[in-house]
Amino acid sequence: MEYLVFTALFIVAHVAAYIAAGAVTYPLVYKGWHAGEGSLYGAFLRDMTDEAERRRNGLLLLPTQIARATLMSLVLYPLLGALGDLGTATQFLVMFGLMYVYTDLAAATPFSNTIEGIVYMRGEIIRRAFWPTQIEAVLYATLMGIAAATFVF
Repeated sequence: MEYLVFTALFIVAHVAAYIAAGAVTYPLVYKGWHAGEGSLYGAFLRDMTDEAERRRNGLLLLPTQIARATLMSLVLYPLLGALGDLGTATQFLVMFGLMYVYTDLAAATPFSNTIEGIVYMRGEIIRRAFWPTQIEAVLYATLMGIAAATFVF
């Protein structure tokens, strides 16, 4: 039962942090990057100005984030006891580090916000996007770290 409660709380924390970080950063960072002539991500991401694409993403957002959070929570099962024994500030730092470093910065997928992206993506994309996309990653990791330290562990 402890594991199911942990996973449920982890899902709530992740979905809330993910949506909040995206809602804050989309208009500040990403607006205009997804569609239109010369858009940064337009060649390979779905066009969010297209109603059908936006509707599709709306339908998939919650189920995919629940799946993602479930998988992330499962990996932490062997560490639950140790994480629960840490102080709140240390729990925050551990979760912030895991979420920022493992899910974004050091992820193995080459994209504009990852170290792999610096290696494999075109220079103009990295120059334009690497630092601005860190805003969302740090905001998500901060919110997730706060939520995990406050009510997940």
